[in-house]
Amino acid sequence: MIIRFTKKNIELLIFLALAGIIIWLYAADFSKSRAVEFGVTFSQKYASDLHLDWQKTLTAMLDDLKIRKFRLVAYWDLIEKNKDNYNFADLDWQVKEIAKRGGQAVLVIGHRVPRWPECHWPDWTYRLSDAERADSILKLLKETVTHFKPYQNIMAWQVENEPFLKVFGRCPTPDNNLYKQEVALVKSLDSRPAVVTESGELSTWLRGGLLADNLGVSIYRITWSNLFGYFYYPLPPAFYYLKAGLVKLLTGVKVVFISEMQMEPWLPMSILATPLADQYHSMDLAKFDKNLAYVKRTGLSPVYFWGAEWWYWLKAQGDASIWNEAKKIWK
Repeated sequence: MIIRFTKKNIELLIFLALAGIIIWLYAADFSKSRAVEFGVTFSQKYASDLHLDWQKTLTAMLDDLKIRKFRLVAYWDLIEKNKDNYNFADLDWQVKEIAKRGGQAVLVIGHRVPRWPECHWPDWTYRLSDAERADSILKLLKETVTHFKPYQNIMAWQVENEPFLKVFGRCPTPDNNLYKQEVALVKSLDSRPAVVTESGELSTWLRGGLLADNLGVSIYRITWSNLFGYFYYPLPPAFYYLKAGLVKLLTGVKVVFISEMQMEPWLPMSILATPLADQYHSMDLAKFDKNLAYVKRTGLSPVYFWGAEWWYWLKAQGDASIWNEAKKIWK
């Protein structure tokens, strides 16, 4: 019998192959639940946006939850409100408070860093040409690394946040040449690992793996968009486990970890503008526990949770269920 490989037949074969891979991933027990180190991302700006005292919020994470691993964010518009006038006081306070308790931090630096709108530019930068802004970004990186280099509890420098992601944030088209310069500059200034982060679901991770000492990836389970509304990613934990192994093999990167694990709702509006019932549609205690069990099976560590400020805000609204559940993680 002669099989004619028409376009329709090829499409069917590809579909069957993909379906087979997905079934195999779900059936295969590549990544049993195992011991994982957990931390959180802490954003001074996000805590303030939730009308929280950001210092009390971080202190509660340290003293009530007992968290000892953090991903901190150096916001350009807070550090350099006026050109060439750098103020690191707020970030110094964060790093020192964590150090007092024996904690560690990954410091995210650059112009595209965690939390909306992703690119956090000071007002004066909008008057610059692209070349002038690029020079200012490189100078920002140099000033930040030089200032924080003496802190022994900073374990790595994350250079920008998901710098290759085009579909999210109010940012210009990624400049890959500039980004390579940024990573090279940070590596030249200090021997601690340079971290590059990628979207867990919307990227191959290969570009990040080729540049990074350590590669961080995000995991989002329930998202929202104008096109799809709420969308649930039907990916098994083994997807991330196998993808990490493949990227290590192809790029030589040694460490792949989870830089953002969704533990708060993804909403079409701000938290403050969204009723609690709608927030719970995307994240509640049951989903929190489900995501915790899920991430333990990815085989990746450490894991930095995304949304600890929201847990604290939710507690202030009278619902301490997630905050109290989080206590068990670091008990």
